[in-house]
Amino acid sequence: MDSSLCETCWHYDYDEEYDEYYCMMELDEDEVYRIFASRQCRCPYYRQGDDYTLARRQ
Repeated sequence: MDSSLCETCWHYDYDEEYDEYYCMMELDEDEVYRIFASRQCRCPYYRQGDDYTLARRQ
């Protein structure tokens, strides 16, 4: 999966306690395997968020 897509996803957020970005979707091992094993390698939970929509959420 292209990690640059994660950076523009609505579910990608920053955790101040751990000082890192993470995906807010709680995926189990089976879901992660299905995403990476698929030919397209696309996250079914990806939701486009531009800078303005992401800033409004904060």
